[in-house]
Amino acid sequence: MDFFNKTGKMALGSRLRLLTAKVTEDATRIYELYHIDFSPKWFPVFFILAEEGPRTITDIAAEIGHSQPSVTKIVKEMAKAGLAEDNLQSEDKRRNVVGLTAEGLKVAAKLIKIQCADIDAAMEGIITEARHNLWEAIAEWEFLLEQKSLFKRVLEQKKLREGKDVQIVAYKPEYQNAFRSLNEEWISNYFKMEAADYKALDHPEEYILHKGGQILVALYEGEPVGVCALIKMDDPDYDYEMAKMAVSPKAQGKSIGWLLGQAVIQAAKETGASKLYLESNTILKPAINLYYKLGFKKVSGRATPYERCNIQMELNLD
Repeated sequence: MDFFNKTGKMALGSRLRLLTAKVTEDATRIYELYHIDFSPKWFPVFFILAEEGPRTITDIAAEIGHSQPSVTKIVKEMAKAGLAEDNLQSEDKRRNVVGLTAEGLKVAAKLIKIQCADIDAAMEGIITEARHNLWEAIAEWEFLLEQKSLFKRVLEQKKLREGKDVQIVAYKPEYQNAFRSLNEEWISNYFKMEAADYKALDHPEEYILHKGGQILVALYEGEPVGVCALIKMDDPDYDYEMAKMAVSPKAQGKSIGWLLGQAVIQAAKETGASKLYLESNTILKPAINLYYKLGFKKVSGRATPYERCNIQMELNLD
């Protein structure tokens, strides 16, 4: 259809629904062709009961990938049509199950053994005529989407695209307010500002830059939305501390923390540093996950000026 040529792959769901509607419409006519009063949507439940015998609603739902309310509704419709009955007792007499009635078994013999054989042959004919095997392709797509959903794949592409619009620049005095406000926002949201925070945030030149450290700023559409500092350490084990990383809530989801972290690590490498250190709190799960993703590993036993610190991490740069 010309419409789908215009929309491209973004209309995949609409195209599949249209194809499903066509197949379902034909399915209704096919049941009439075999003089079976049957709704196409009943088939998965009906097939399980015909092939495997009485089952609980829970078992049926799990096997066909439907919700329990959906299966319950179908069973009620089939019961009204005289094909199924529920509230049957199982062999252990502890679970109620659903089974086919005598009429249901009669329909099953005709539907499963005769009608399905004709449909299978017709489907094989389409597969032979087609350039691509849709049945195998659907199975492959189901597997791939089970590994990673379409939503997650689109989210990744969104982050990649928006990440291209992010600029990482060196600190300038004009970014001092952003450096302070972005950090104060997240600290105050989860903890409380401490003396060490005020020193670094109110006087970044004195406590960070003039001591050999760096501050990087993430700009999105020209606006500072993220910051991170590389603080020179007077420590025999570590060269620098990665600290004061903060990203504006309105800019989250654009991989800004990842971009800042990579930029800070690269800046440390360019100074010849061999090891980075950081402190955080495990309540900040997205941040901790980011640090692990960047390659940091947990360490312990070091003194800290922050009450909120309950995890320490390091990254070998060699």
